[in-house]
Amino acid sequence: MRAAVPERVEIEGTGNLTLERVRAYAETGVDYLSVGGLTHSSPILDIALDLVP
Repeated sequence: MRAAVPERVEIEGTGNLTLERVRAYAETGVDYLSVGGLTHSSPILDIALDLVP
C-alpha cells in the first residue's frame, strides 16, 4: 500500500525574503525560495481576451 504522505516533503522558503537574505534562507536546506520582491512592484500589463461566439 502506498503511503498518503511521501517519504520526503519539499519545502519552500518564502515571506519577507529579499535578495539580500537569499543566502541565509538557502543555507537552511529548503528546496525552493520565493522572492516576491522580484514581481510585486512590476508594472501592470492588462490583456483581455474577448471571445465572441
